[in-house]
Amino acid sequence: MAYYLKKTKLKGRTYLSIDESFYSHEKRGTAHRCYKSLGSVETWKEKGIVDPISHFQKEVDALNQEKTVDNTRKISDKSPVLYLGYFPLRSIMEKLQIKKYVDYFNLAHDFQYDLYELLSSLIYARAVHPCSKHRTFHEVLPNLYDSVHYSYDQLLDGLSFLGNDYEKFVEIFTVQTKKLFGLDTSKSYFDCTNFYFEIDREDDFRRKGPSKENRKDPIIGLGLLLDSNQIPIGMKMFPGNESEKPVLRDVIDRLKTFHQVTGRTIHVADKGLNCAQNIAFSKKNGDGYLFSKSVKGLSETEKTWVLLNDGWKEARDRKGSLLYYYKSCVDEFPYKVERDGKEYVVKLREKRLLTYNPSLASKKRYEINRMVEKARALTASQAKKAEFGETGKYVNFTDKNGQKAAVSINQEAIDKDLKFAGYNLMVTSETAMSDQEIYHTYHNLWRIEESFKIMKSDLDARPAFLQKESTIKGHFLICYLTVLLERLFQFKVLRNEYSTDEIFRFLKEFKLTKGESKYINTATSTDFINNLSKETRLPLTNYFLTETQIKSILNYKF
Repeated sequence: MAYYLKKTKLKGRTYLSIDESFYSHEKRGTAHRCYKSLGSVETWKEKGIVDPISHFQKEVDALNQEKTVDNTRKISDKSPVLYLGYFPLRSIMEKLQIKKYVDYFNLAHDFQYDLYELLSSLIYARAVHPCSKHRTFHEVLPNLYDSVHYSYDQLLDGLSFLGNDYEKFVEIFTVQTKKLFGLDTSKSYFDCTNFYFEIDREDDFRRKGPSKENRKDPIIGLGLLLDSNQIPIGMKMFPGNESEKPVLRDVIDRLKTFHQVTGRTIHVADKGLNCAQNIAFSKKNGDGYLFSKSVKGLSETEKTWVLLNDGWKEARDRKGSLLYYYKSCVDEFPYKVERDGKEYVVKLREKRLLTYNPSLASKKRYEINRMVEKARALTASQAKKAEFGETGKYVNFTDKNGQKAAVSINQEAIDKDLKFAGYNLMVTSETAMSDQEIYHTYHNLWRIEESFKIMKSDLDARPAFLQKESTIKGHFLICYLTVLLERLFQFKVLRNEYSTDEIFRFLKEFKLTKGESKYINTATSTDFINNLSKETRLPLTNYFLTETQIKSILNYKF
């Protein structure tokens, strides 16, 4: 069998690849497979190669000559790995009928590539092996079963186009998700995060601001809106120097208007976004809020209520083991709000749920005591103030008449932290909600946080190295859409029976390796893949897979 130069015409361009003919035991005859994808003739001419066909024909001749001289099969410069774990996302993309809407952009613009192919392949590549766009093009895309027909320059150009219109693409996916899977926006959730860039100089979009990782790098902010089942329905990006507290109000308004969300939005957030202005904004808009509040920052009267032994109830699991204690109250509480440059005190009726977790208290006290010991050691060695770091909150630094600062342990701060370890306070406008409903709704915040975690960890959205604002937005659009498809697979297809970690492990680890005539399944056996194989009746657990079986997997309809 031999190598030959294959020429494929697509949208007025000629794409080249070196293909190999071989004997197929399954077909009992000659079959063909791609040995090396070369890109388009036009791209190579732009790079200075006058006659790319003749140029690569010489490479084909050399390969055939080498094969004639030594018939022993050699390792290839093309990886034998085939990523196949993205097939559930591919199935959902097809069910959403995204292609027909994205194709409208092809009609209005003179693209020399297929925009839907670029968008979908970047999503699949992000899911199976997140890495830089350069590595994605050269190392991941060639190993997807669906080959791509665009160059690296076209990838960046397409990513820039997607970024410039990212809200339109979010809208397309949201509308189709609502139509084909259903969305529950009677109650929606919102939260913000930020992403850093390893650059020294700011620009109009990447600005230095309060980072979640306490880094000094320029950042951008990202607001995420989810329906009541934590399915993403909206995303908004904003410059990193803008404070999340006022931006939160603007972003929620814009996202709700843009996506026609008419139900109440419960602003569920941690202590970082809990401020009087945001609470007043929620009430004014007819929305609600559910925030965590620092117990240590309460008034003395409220602290007394926290530490009282009266009114506590127990929450236990199905086996009867203690989870936490809780108690609640409904009352009017004062908040300071600013209007027209003046500060006013308003009283808002809200419910407060206090929990005490003995296990968390023990863990917190251990951490506090470790920091105190570190602070004592640094104090004894007369360390500089900058060396104390977080432990500095347990130390008094007193400057005596310009002399060297005197350092002493702040026992009052230590006692306060130890006293309130294990307590957590939730405040909400939803006074009719039961204690358990408040607790579980607030702890659903981890679903929102998990969406950010997926972007940051599973999809390696940070650090980002792209330079143009449009390509940066395109990058985060790809991450957002990957999260959306994973969520639909998790909640709508798999009925929330499996965790995000299990799903992403499958997406990344379900890979094949090319053999002589078949593919070898290198995935590890897990409950997830075994159950998915039984439910779909697909040969996901087979050690050997044929081309026909691979196509049956890729074409499966959930």
